[in-house]
Parts: sequence; C-alpha cells; structure tokens
Amino acid sequence: MRIPSLIVLLAAPAAAPAQKDAAVKAAAGHADAHWPTALKIWEWAEPGYQEKKSAAALAEVAEKAGFAVKKGVAGIPTAFTAEFGSGKPVIGIMGEFDALPELSQEAVPFRKPRDGGNGYGHACGHHLFGVASLSAALAVGEQIKAGTLKGTVRFYMCPAEEGGAAKVFMTRAGLFDDCDAVLHWHPGSRNAAGDASCLARIAVKFRFHGTAAHASGSPEKGRSALDALLLTMHAVELLREHTPDGTRLHHAVTSGGGAANVVPEFAEGFFYVRHPKAEVVQKLYPRVLKCAQAGALATETKLEVQYLGGTMEILPNNTLATLAKKNLTALNDLKYDAEELKFAARLQESFVEKANLDDIGKVFDSSGKSSGGSTDVGDVSWVVPVTGFSTACWVPGTPGHSWQAVACGGTTVGKKGMNLAARTLAATAWDLFTDPQLLKDAKAEHGKRLDGRKYAAMLEKDQPPPLDYRNPGKSKTGE
Repeated sequence: MRIPSLIVLLAAPAAAPAQKDAAVKAAAGHADAHWPTALKIWEWAEPGYQEKKSAAALAEVAEKAGFAVKKGVAGIPTAFTAEFGSGKPVIGIMGEFDALPELSQEAVPFRKPRDGGNGYGHACGHHLFGVASLSAALAVGEQIKAGTLKGTVRFYMCPAEEGGAAKVFMTRAGLFDDCDAVLHWHPGSRNAAGDASCLARIAVKFRFHGTAAHASGSPEKGRSALDALLLTMHAVELLREHTPDGTRLHHAVTSGGGAANVVPEFAEGFFYVRHPKAEVVQKLYPRVLKCAQAGALATETKLEVQYLGGTMEILPNNTLATLAKKNLTALNDLKYDAEELKFAARLQESFVEKANLDDIGKVFDSSGKSSGGSTDVGDVSWVVPVTGFSTACWVPGTPGHSWQAVACGGTTVGKKGMNLAARTLAATAWDLFTDPQLLKDAKAEHGKRLDGRKYAAMLEKDQPPPLDYRNPGKSKTGE
C-alpha cells in the first residue's frame, strides 16, 4: 500500500510544472489566434475614450470564451471588465487600446502615413497590450475551468491611458478593491522587468476665448486668444528654471486660429506637469495655472480650464517584480528571422542612435528606476500590489511615441513581443494562484511602501471622465 502512495507523492510535484507549461502554451496559442484582432485595432487606431470598435472586438473575444463581461464600467462607455471563476484569490490583468494623434503610419520601415487613416497611430503599442493581456486571462480561465486553479481571474480593458487617465476613474469606482494582485505589461524596444516606478502627472487644457476682428483693417477691435496662449506657453517656459529637479513641463497647441487675417477668437493648449512624486506635481500645478491666468489678464481674454486629472507614480512591489522577471527571463526566446532582420536594419537608418539587435535576447533589470513617462497604472498600485514588465515589440532603439513604433506594431516584430508578454503574464498569474505565500509577501510589502499613506485620486470632486479630451475645444459661438 505504501508504494502507490509514494508514487502519488513523487508524481504530484511534477504535475504543477506541467500544468503551468500548459497554461503558458495556451496563452501563446490565444495570442497567435488573436493576432488578426490586434491588427484590426492597429488599423482602427482609435483615440482615447473613442475606442468603440476596439472595445467591442475584445469584449466579443472574452464573451465567446465564457467570461462574464461588464461593459461601461466607471461611467466609461469603452471600459469593461471580464472575469472567470469565483472566490479568492482574485488576480487582475490589465490591458489598454488607445492610439496617439499625428502618428499614422504603414507597417513599412520608412515614413509613410496610412492612406485614408484618421491621423492616429498605435505608437505605444496598445493594440498589442490589450490582446496579450486578454490572451493570458483566457489561458488562466481555462485552467480554472479545468479545476487545476482555484479563484478568479479578471481582465480589465482600460481606455485612454494616453492622457485620459481611465484607470484613475476605474480605481475611484472601486473596481480593483477586491484584487489580491494586478499584472500589466507594456510594449517596448527591449525586454525589461523590475520594481520600477514612473512620473506622476497632471493634464490640463487651457482654452482662451477672445474677440475676432479683421487683423489688418481693425486689429484694435480684436482680443487674440492665440496671444493669450502664446503668453501662457512663454510663462511656462520661464517657470522651468524655478521648479524642483525631475520636473517635466510639456505643451502642445491644439487649436490656434484658422486664418492669418482674422484675430483668433479661440485658442487651446494641452499641458502636462510631471514629477517623480505626486505631492510635488500637486504643488506645481497652481503655478502653471497662474501662467494661464496671466496670459488671459494681459490679453483681456477669458480663460476656460479643463482639468483632466492626474495620475500617481507607481508604487513598486519587489515581490511581484522578481517573480515577473524570473518568468520573463525563462520564457524569452525572441529571435528575428531574415525578413525581420531586413526590416530592422532599414528602420534603424531613421534612428538618431542605434541599438544592438541582439538585445532582444536579453532581459534588462529596471529595478529602482523610473520609466521617464507616466501611466495611470500608478493609481491602481496605490490600492493593490501591482507589477509590470516590457517586451521587445519594437526594433531595439525604437523611441516610444514614434512612427517607427507604429510600423513595428503592424509586423511580426510586434507579434513576437506580444506573444512573449502573453506567456509571461500567464506564467506569473499561475504562480500567484498556486503560491499563497507570494501574495502574502506582496501585500505585506505593499503595506510597508504605503507607510500609512492613504490613496486619494488627483481628481476634482465628482469629476467625470473627460470623454471628449481628444476633441479640440470649440469657440464660444460653437464654430
């Protein structure tokens, strides 16, 4: 009687790795199967909060897999959650799917905007982000259905990461409160993992309303909204010298008039305020606001402020980061074929600085570093342990938010990185479902990093999601 028992004891430890491998292979299979979906989202290139077709496509995939889908969460039409299973633990996996303006591009290694496009492009790879994350969730759901895992996997489809901060509103709505851990990833030009953070930021639009007049015949009768915006921008430039180290201030003119012989009655600028600490960003914002108020005062125009909200810096979690890095390193098998090498070499001709193509075979340690950018993932990390990583979906050396990144995302270079991300997410989620100590350690670390601080979203009271933030403002006459 002891021999069969011994066999069972010896066989049990081997079963878990085999089941984990099955989950990883399933995630890879789903990623490959839904590559056409990623390409459709890449082609649609829908801006933040307007990702209607992209959201519908991904929700359909989840529903067909038997996931319980909740659409329009947190008052956002294109946001949804999809979950499978029941009880604890609850492991969340986040996805994104919005595109960036003025970066339309064909999947070719030279600058060529897409014919008939809307001007937007997936220069941050969010078409890959959502599909890989959902592929991992589907693989985990299958393991829960088979009884090899117990608990709940929940996929979050998060719109408008690029300035719209949907996750902040989703966090405020309590959608992450019952999670034990949340995973995410991001396309990049290299594979990296570690307990990295990011910059906190506040986004705002300053809209100026003036008085139109003939710019030559009767300029004294006009009050230029564009002048107000230009003064604001100049004041912000001067402000840079007197801000704490690590501060980043950016702006863009989103509307500035339509004819040189007309005094512009309306102008709009989009401004970002960033710093590694949210508390500093909150102190800097009133100073930037004064620049806009000064511009309006000097030009006798009216200032309208559209505060879009802020995002927190990521609260790192080394317990989860170490786990993700271990899985990413073990699973990384990226290698370019002859056509991809040809594409990469041609693309690199457009780079200011070239990187080694062999870097795709490495995993870089991002521990203790800042991404230099901002993400609304930060807000989620203040209420639940979170970790993320990046995979090489772009040719090494490709800058983010560039036409080169858009081009890579429409090729097998992007597909391979997406597949690696799906497998890494599935493997990491598997470990969290099967090792309660990991979750216990992650939660303990999360508590220590909070150090008694309470999460408070950088939103105005009862502020709704800025669903129209990608639409330029209109003049007071509506023209």
